[in-house]
Amino acid sequence: MSEVSVVEGGAEDGAPVPDSDENRRQVLYWRLLARLFDPEEQASLESASVAVVEDIGLPVALLDPATSVDSVVQRHPELAGEFDGLMTPEPDADGGRDRAAEVRRAALASKVLLNVFSTGSGTVTAEQLARWQSDAGWLERALGCRPGELRGGRAGAGGGVGPTGTGVGTPAPDLSKLIPEIGPELGSIEAGLVRRMHLREVLADPALASRLTPSMSLIEQLLRDKNNLSGVALANAKALIRRYVDEVTEVLRTQVEKATVGELDRSVPPKRVFRNLDLDRTIWKNLTNWSPEEERLYVDRLYYRHTSRKTTPQRLIVVVDQSGSMVDSMVNCTILASIFAGLPKVDVHLIAYDTQALDLTPWAHDPFETLLRTQLGGGTDGTVAMALAQPKIAEPRNTVVVWISDFYEWRTDELFESMAAIHRSGAKFIPVGSVTSSGRGSVNPWFREKFKDLGTPVISGHIKKLVRELKTFLT
Repeated sequence: MSEVSVVEGGAEDGAPVPDSDENRRQVLYWRLLARLFDPEEQASLESASVAVVEDIGLPVALLDPATSVDSVVQRHPELAGEFDGLMTPEPDADGGRDRAAEVRRAALASKVLLNVFSTGSGTVTAEQLARWQSDAGWLERALGCRPGELRGGRAGAGGGVGPTGTGVGTPAPDLSKLIPEIGPELGSIEAGLVRRMHLREVLADPALASRLTPSMSLIEQLLRDKNNLSGVALANAKALIRRYVDEVTEVLRTQVEKATVGELDRSVPPKRVFRNLDLDRTIWKNLTNWSPEEERLYVDRLYYRHTSRKTTPQRLIVVVDQSGSMVDSMVNCTILASIFAGLPKVDVHLIAYDTQALDLTPWAHDPFETLLRTQLGGGTDGTVAMALAQPKIAEPRNTVVVWISDFYEWRTDELFESMAAIHRSGAKFIPVGSVTSSGRGSVNPWFREKFKDLGTPVISGHIKKLVRELKTFLT
């Protein structure tokens, strides 16, 4: 290995001298830091890093910022598996450290981190966005997640993430503890890339539009700009929105269906089909028919599981703030409402509002059509939505009202009193501060305290929390 990549000199007498693997790893991470904060090449770090990757048998393409992870893996398919869980390394069974393996992980981790967090400046093309989304998927895999899982709803605020654990004597980087922060950061970067695109020009070209991968950031821009699109551009925009809606719907439907609805109704005889056969109970109830001589169990009665459940008609009223700060929640809740609208004996009503309210109930079963009718942006006046919601509460005991907003209102007292009245009527009132996959969201502290005192604390987190709350009520 080249002497430039090993920095063993300069230690004072008696001071510990780092071994060559520690030096190799530090060279790779110093290069990563230098590249993240200054895109200009540092000649000595670049040459030292080239020497390191060549010495450990990795392709030099790992050091080329213009080469995507996909391209590296296509040329070197044996590396694909190494990216999975790369940044959540398992400790060695003997408690020791494999420093050579840490150097290899450092080279691979540096590639993913640099490609994702160093995005340059200037106009972004459809191909560049698609490449970044693919590289972000590899980062998610490295963190032990599925591609797209961290971005999920793709919401977040700006910032950056750098490598950890670069000092002598520290283990390979484990960024798993930063996953809650990394998800929003990825969403912020993606949103920035979308804003740097000439989106209308891309949509007008079917070839370029086909390279776009739907994401929350992209969908937000499409929904904001849909009234300014026409012809081919509008058709491509609708196709992207539908693709995204279908993908998210599949994920949310799985979450909804994981929990059962209603208590078992034992007054209804179980269906005598094989999938309902209760094998354990059948064996237990027929043990008296066991023949020791023949070593055979004679079954004279089969037992089946009850699957029919008691359900009562329920009304679900979803009120969503469609102001600029709530785009993520608007998309997710529109999709979620459509899923619940498909459940038996659930009557779903959907209202969207900013300074005006819109009753979207006729389209609640179709999130695509619903989103096309929204008008994102503007101020917030929840009282106009309340005027539409209150008349829909015919049977309070069988009604749940889900109100999704950051609750930054200008008629606070009036709105809160009407919400408290819904709660006192016997209806289930669920205030939700955010419905995103990242769980990030800001809620007016005045409303947060008021809801807490009322006994209906604000749900502010992952969309799974809202799914659990609704499944609990719809039983």
